[in-house]
Amino acid sequence: MLKESLRMSWQNITSNKMRTFLTMLGIMIGVTAIIALITTMEGATGEITSQFTALGAGKVNVSVSGTPLKRGLNSNDIQQIAAIDNIAGVDPNVSLSRHVAAGGVLLEDAAIEGRSASYFKGETNLIASGRGLTPMDMDAHSRSCVIDSDIRAALFPNENPVGKELVIAGLTFTVVGVKAEGDDSDVMRAMSSMSGDNSAGTIIIPYPAALRMTGTGAVNSLTLYMADTAKTDAAIDRLEERLNSIFNYRDSAFTILNLDSLLDTMDTITDMMTTLLAGIASIALLVGGIGIMNMMLVSVSERTAEIGLRKALGARPGLIQGQFLLESVLLSLMGGSIGVILGNLVSFALAMVIGFSFSLSASAITLAFVFSASVGVLFGWAPARKASRLNPIDALRSM
Repeated sequence: MLKESLRMSWQNITSNKMRTFLTMLGIMIGVTAIIALITTMEGATGEITSQFTALGAGKVNVSVSGTPLKRGLNSNDIQQIAAIDNIAGVDPNVSLSRHVAAGGVLLEDAAIEGRSASYFKGETNLIASGRGLTPMDMDAHSRSCVIDSDIRAALFPNENPVGKELVIAGLTFTVVGVKAEGDDSDVMRAMSSMSGDNSAGTIIIPYPAALRMTGTGAVNSLTLYMADTAKTDAAIDRLEERLNSIFNYRDSAFTILNLDSLLDTMDTITDMMTTLLAGIASIALLVGGIGIMNMMLVSVSERTAEIGLRKALGARPGLIQGQFLLESVLLSLMGGSIGVILGNLVSFALAMVIGFSFSLSASAITLAFVFSASVGVLFGWAPARKASRLNPIDALRSM
């Protein structure tokens, strides 16, 4: 019986190809929009999340504004923070700009970053050649440094700078390593450039040496590396207690930024945006459903005599209702299938243009088919019920 119903439904659908195509068009557009929006959003979100994860996974940033009596963190404070459970490393950040010279070339306003050995241990693929700073370099009198590609191109063109010397604010430093391009400091330098701070490049020196250059002895920024990311929240609680004690429980003396919690918040926001976009795209499906209802009502009117004859021969109302409902669902699913293909093609094209990896979204495809079938049932039920309730005598009179 089902096979016969499918055969008859297919014959009725293909008997008027242009009308069938126009009826399916609304469903095709709606499903294409849903697939394209959800798949593109998931791909873009995954790309952004992976980049944020690479920059901030297992890290906690501390920004210190200080108090009138205590402007920042000293070496003893940093040692107390480093002793907190689950903190694998502490990277004090000291930033300044100074003139740099080497080989008769002078660079004005080069960015100087004071860092610790934990920075080079906690970041991956940071060094292109040579080595990073080590615990042995963490001395106020250490004269080791790591330069970026801009400093290398300006001061040491066409030669290996490792082992060469340069002068920073009258102090001679030895280059021990060259940073790889595209790391997080390059991102920060790009942001600084946008804000109008155009430095000639970046040089990393031990943070105690950087503090001596500033003449303050106080650190206002820290990056903490977690040993176990599952225990980050507990470590942050202890960190907050320690900082409150250091700054005598003064409000707004410091800010703790957990990038992992930011990722969770971003995931929540993107999920809401995806749901909102899917809801907006579903409006097109409703329009397509109205088109299906219109076609099925016309079909019922055109086939009144057929319905009356089938009823006269003993067809039950439920069988006739199921026949028309099956046609409606088939129309909707056919439009949905074409929409899934078109939606993924659009998503693939957008991925190539925007520059993120494309992958099929099983959830979007499932949602599209569920919506399509639901639209077919919802908007085909009324015409199917109308067909099943036709009086066979009245229907036969139309012959």
